[in-house]
This record gives sequence, C-alpha cells and structure tokens, in this order.
Amino acid sequence: MGGSTPLVVVSLVLGLAGIQQSPPPVLHGVVRDQTGAVIQAAHVDLVSEAGTTVASTTTDRAGEFTFDSPGPGTYQLRVQFEGFKTGTTTVRIAARRAPPPQSIVLDLASMAQEVTVNAGESVIAATAAANRDAVIVDDTDLKNLPIFDRDIVGTLSRFLDASTVGSGGATLVVDGMEARKVGVSPSAIQQVKINQDPYSAEFPRPGRGRIEVVTKAGSDAYHGSFDFTFRDARFNAKDAFAETRPPEQRRIYEGVVGGPLFDGKRTSFLVTIERRAEDLQAVVFAAGPDGPITANVSTPNRGTETSASLNHQFGKNHTVFVRFTSEVSNDRNQGVGGTTLPEAASDGHGDEEQVIVGARSVLSSRLLNEFRYLAGREMTSTLSVNPGRRIVVLDAFTGGGAQLDQNTSEYHFNLTENLTYVSGRHQVKGGFAIPDFSRRGYDDRTNRAGTFTFSSLDDYAAGVPLSFVQQRGDGNLLFLQKVFGAFVQDQISVGRRFSVTPGLRYDWQNVFVDNNNFAPRVSAVFAFNAKTAVRGGAGVFYDRAGDGAIHEVLRSREDRLQRYIILEPAYPDPFANDSAATTPRSIVVLAPGLRTPSTVQFGAGIERQLRKGTSVAVNYLGSHGMDLFRSRDINAPPPPLYLARPDPSFGQIRQIESTGRQNAHSIQVVARGQLVPWLQGSVQYTLSSAHNDTSGINSLPANSYDLASEYGRADFDQRHRFEGLLQLKAGDWANFGMAVSAGSGRPYSLRTGTDDFNTGQTNARPPGVTRNTLNGPGYATADLRWSHEFALGGRAKPGQEGPALSIGIDAFNLGNRVNYAGFIGTLTSPFFGQAVSALPPRRMQLSAGIHF
Repeated sequence: MGGSTPLVVVSLVLGLAGIQQSPPPVLHGVVRDQTGAVIQAAHVDLVSEAGTTVASTTTDRAGEFTFDSPGPGTYQLRVQFEGFKTGTTTVRIAARRAPPPQSIVLDLASMAQEVTVNAGESVIAATAAANRDAVIVDDTDLKNLPIFDRDIVGTLSRFLDASTVGSGGATLVVDGMEARKVGVSPSAIQQVKINQDPYSAEFPRPGRGRIEVVTKAGSDAYHGSFDFTFRDARFNAKDAFAETRPPEQRRIYEGVVGGPLFDGKRTSFLVTIERRAEDLQAVVFAAGPDGPITANVSTPNRGTETSASLNHQFGKNHTVFVRFTSEVSNDRNQGVGGTTLPEAASDGHGDEEQVIVGARSVLSSRLLNEFRYLAGREMTSTLSVNPGRRIVVLDAFTGGGAQLDQNTSEYHFNLTENLTYVSGRHQVKGGFAIPDFSRRGYDDRTNRAGTFTFSSLDDYAAGVPLSFVQQRGDGNLLFLQKVFGAFVQDQISVGRRFSVTPGLRYDWQNVFVDNNNFAPRVSAVFAFNAKTAVRGGAGVFYDRAGDGAIHEVLRSREDRLQRYIILEPAYPDPFANDSAATTPRSIVVLAPGLRTPSTVQFGAGIERQLRKGTSVAVNYLGSHGMDLFRSRDINAPPPPLYLARPDPSFGQIRQIESTGRQNAHSIQVVARGQLVPWLQGSVQYTLSSAHNDTSGINSLPANSYDLASEYGRADFDQRHRFEGLLQLKAGDWANFGMAVSAGSGRPYSLRTGTDDFNTGQTNARPPGVTRNTLNGPGYATADLRWSHEFALGGRAKPGQEGPALSIGIDAFNLGNRVNYAGFIGTLTSPFFGQAVSALPPRRMQLSAGIHF
C-alpha cells in the first residue's frame, strides 16, 4: 500500500498539469470596508443562478479581483472576509460585452467571526496567509462531507502533522482565541482551517499543529436548522475482536436559530443546542488464568451543549459580541476495552459554563482593534465502579478497581487583545494573550487502595507480583496556573510579487518557569506570476507543560499526597512484611535549569495554479526539537548490579527534565480545488521521517543510566500518509462526499515485561535493543456520504434561499477493512506480536435536517 500511494498522487498531479488554461479576464471589481479602505485577500465567489460556484479568487493588495469569463448569464458575486458580513451583488454578463467594474463594500460582522486580517485564499497570491498547502473547509463543504458523529474538528485533525503538535495536543483556536473546545454545535461552524499562515507569530504552535475554527454570527434575516443524526448497530459490521455485534445506538439532536433583534439593523442573535445520547459498547479482548476473555461492555453517555450569542453594532465602526455556553455530560463504564476488564471501569460527570465578550473597532482607515475575554468554570468528577485494588498483568488483563476517584474544579479567564495597522507596504499586527489564568482545585483519591502489577499470567497464578504502588495522604491541592503570550509581526509587500513577514513572539508560564522564551519567525513568498509562487519560512515555537505535570510537582513539594512503590511485595497483603511499612515515599521534582521545550521549524515549497480554482503545492518541511520534556528516575539503582537506590530516604525520584530531542523531515504534496470534472476537494500525500528520544513529559527511559538507547523512531512516525476530503457533484441526485485516509505502520517497542533495573518500571528492553524497533501494519479506510436537498414551499430551487429538507446516508470504512491496532511488544504477554484491538469496522450513519 505504501508504495502505490505516491504513484497515485504523482499521476494526479501530472494529469492536472495538462488542463487547458482559462480565457482572458473580463470581470473586474474592488472590495472595500465601511471606511473606504481596500480589503486585500478577501475571498470572492462567482455563483451561477443554480447556486453553483463556477469560479473563485481573492483580492490583491489593491483590493481588486478579476475573473475569467464564465460565459453569458446572470451571476452573484459573493465576497467573504473574516470579521465582516458577507457581501453579495448581482452581475449580468452579456455575450460580447464586459460588465462595468464592480464595487463591493463589506460591513463589519460580530466578534463571532475570526480575529484575523488575512483570510485564506483560493488562488496564488503573494501574502503570508495565502499558502496553498493549507486545508480549508467551509460550512457548505461540511454539509456534504462524511463527518462521523458530527465531530468536525476530529475529522479535520487527520491533516495535522504530529511532529508540530505540542505536549498538550493540537492548538484549537476559535474565533481568534485559544480554546479547549469549539463551544457551539457543528451547524454553527462557518469554517475550519489547518496550516493557515504556518509561521504566524500570533499563535504559539505552527500551522500544521493548529486548528482554527470560525463560528457563525447572527444575520439580518432569520435562519435556522434542526438536524438529527442516527446510528444503529444493526446496520454495522461486526468488530474483528467481538464474538457478537455489539447492540449500539447513537442519537444526536441539533438545533440552530439566529436572526435580527429589535430593528434588525444593528443587533442579531444566534442560539444553538445539541443533545447527544450514546448507547455504545466497548470490546474486551484479554487473557486470564482460565483462558481468553471476550465481552461487549455497555459504555453509555449523555451530553447536552447550549450556547446563546448576541451581536450589536455601535455606529459603523464598532461591534460588540457576547456569548454564553454550557455543557453537561455523564459517562458510564469508561476506560474499558482491549485488555481492560469491565470491573476496572469508572463513571464520570462534567459541568462547564463560560461567558465570552468581544469587541472589534475600526479606529481609522488604517487601524483595527480586536478584543476578546472569556470567563468560565468547570467541574468534573470520576468514580471507580469497583473500589477494590487494581490488578495489572502486563498486556494480558487489567482488573480489580479502576482506582481513578477524583474531583476537580477550575475557575478561569482568557484574554486576547490585538491591533492591526496598515500603512503603505506594511501591515503590522501585534498584541498579547492570556490563554490560561485559572484557579484549579484537585481532590485526588486515585490509587488509594493500590495497584499490584504482575509480569505474566504464570506469576499471577503463583501470587508473585512485580510491584505494589499506592498513594496516601491528603489529596487536596489548590494552585494558580498562569500562561502569557505576546507577539508582533509585519507583513511587508515589496511590490506586487514579493512579500516578507518577520515576527517575534514571547511565551511564559508559571511553575515551569523559563523567562527567555523569545521566538523569532519569518516567512516570505515570491509570485513569479498569477499562477506560480515559491514560499519559505522558519521559526521557533515553544511548548507548554500541562496541568497534570504541574499537579504532580506541587503535591510533592507540599508533601501532602505521598506515593509509595514496594518491589516484590507479599500478595494479597503487601504489608505483611515489616520492611513494607517503612518504604520511603516517591516524589516528582523539576530538574535544575529546566528550560521550556522549543522546536525550530523550517521549510520551502512551490505552488502552481493548474487551472481556474485548482492548484498543487509541493513543500519540504523540517523541524528540530530541543529541550523536550521527559522524565528520569535520578534515584534509580546504579549499574552494574542495579541493587540499591543511592538515597535510601526516597523511593523513586522522578525528575522532569528538558533534555529530549527530535528530528523530523517530510515532503508534502497538496492538491486543492476542482481536481477532475465533477470532483473537487483536497488531497494530501506526505513522505516523512521522525526520530526522537522521548514520548512526552511522563515518559521514563527503560534504563535511567542509558539514555542513548532511547533515541529511535518517534511514536507517531509514519513513512507514508495520504488524506483526502472530496466532493463529487454530477447532478442534484448525485451529490457524494468522500474521506480517504491511508498510512504505513507506526512503531512500537520490544519489552521484556520484567523489572530488570529494580525500579518498579516495566518498560525494560532486551540488551542492545533500542526504542520503537517493532513496526505495526499500515491502515486504509474510505468513508462515503450521499446527500440530497429538497426545496420546500417558498423556495424555487435547491441551493437558493428558502426552506429545505436535507437527507444523508454515510458509510464509514466502506470496504470494512480490518485495521489492526494496539500491538503488544511485551515478551511475557500471551499476545506478544499480536493486536488486541482494531479500528472500527464499517458503520452506517443516517441524517436528516430542516433548514430555513
């Protein structure tokens, strides 16, 4: 599979290159804001009477746009620029006469639009945010693509580059502010972008590690929708590891309504609600003392998310936005599946509310101010279904109690303030953000009864565990978490063909304090002509430590919650031996001189517009990670005998260090637009290699005195990856959306399953074996959606304004390929070299909606 994917992409690119060029341009226009200032990089669509987009372009530095002749007829010009209301005008094109120049003025929209001056572009342009290797999907695309369980962010995240993702996961930016979740129902999402302006100083992570979401604002006319999504296991294939098909069902109810308030000219609202009722099943595939263990376990959950937004425009230049969001969720039997038995499950509850206030002001024709503030609270609780001690037999089964009891509380606020100034050749943007200022409380009752770990089923049958780990003491902890960032950048237009965008960012957080986190960045683009451009850039990007690591460090400092590791304990009573009662506590500390991890990313590429609305980009991307987080037991028994800890007054001293490194290189080919007749979308092929010596801030080396053997393939390393989001439209009844994903195997490590270094760890490898030397198989999946829209009363045709009924049928993993996962590298496991789980089999999803 891995060898054929590049040939498919190359053939596609060569085929597109032969398409004939468009005729000379005949339709011209200019786009301005309310002050009269031109708007560059605005997205302009030329829409036919049938509602089909026949051409797209963007405005240049002078705010002007040009279209090739689409033929005689009546069209609608639709102009979009984030932060402004969509502008439309009708234009008629005669057979032998060009229409007069068009002038379109955009009004400011609400703060529900993204706080970004440069929007995504659909043709080659010499601006930083017009890179053609970005993936941009708008609300119309989202209606036509197969989106499993309406998880739009999850579907688009397949286009992320794992080497650029921070330790806390991908950075989610909602309407210009960092966020943990979108906060509105999927129908209220206007656009999702990945890798827009990859070297922007405005954000902490690179474009390939960032998901930007633009939500919808209220409008001057009433619009709304009600959507219902349904799945039932009777339409699905059986999981490869399940004896019988699990009786699953999922129901998603979603409603959105918005429109004008009062006089309807300056005030609008938007209300969303989403209710999820999931009766899902987890598949257990384990081995116990009496043989194989297989089961389907019910894991139901319920969740309700609501939001209400109000937008008001003061005069022509000032807009204020307020949104309230609320989410409540309840989950049962979480954590079960694979080798984890039902008795080790836990139940969870979550409750979160937040208020967002924003303002945008056009202070002059050259100066734009954007402000956004969020305040919220979040409460979560986790309760183990079984209070008993946890039993772990390495990669055979996990039973007993989950030992996950805890309560958390968080009161937080976020703040973003940006200014944009345009003067001559310069577009200067700067500002600061407080992505997290929170008061966090923990009532940690995890592992109070303790956990026994056994090397093998034989040792379990003999009652000979490797270790017993337990926590004692006061689990209450209260602390402040503070994160700050600031930036400035200048996009300098050196003529119409060349621009350079230098920038500087600063990042800081408390507890893991490093005050020298200045991150210079620069990108440049040179357009040979309207069809071809080269781009390049480089930048420094700093990471952050998550609250889990901060929690562990602080509780060790305050000595309120102690962790104890007993090696070769008695069973079932680990304290039967007198020595166990005097076991020293284990702690977590920060290494002296700890630095914030950073990544230097650099790359260059070429972009080519093959035809109207169709382009291909080929890019090289390299990155070098420095001072990466990892942990090390600095009190581990030393070689050659590995018998006694150097400091007997402590057990494990887990030191969090910034000594890891990573190197990644990739070549990426991206094709976007009208790929072949009736088929449009984005396809991305990546040839890559990534190596590092850490799996994250919590990862410990197999041998704390042999760090060199940790360097190997990164956990996420894949030589080949192919992703595609496509739409085929050959008529009203032939409207198909497709999502294709394929990749070569990822690595995993060979482990002995024994405590070879007398530390209580179970990740030891055979002598001479480095990390991640084993390789799993590749995977491939294809999803398909068919949808149709029926015009209701008052609507002339589908695609035009008016009420409509839509229906859709989705098939995920259409070919029902078994994609194995969870490969076991532990030599003592009965599943050594085998998989214990698989990606989901074919699943069907039905949807229907009323839109007005």
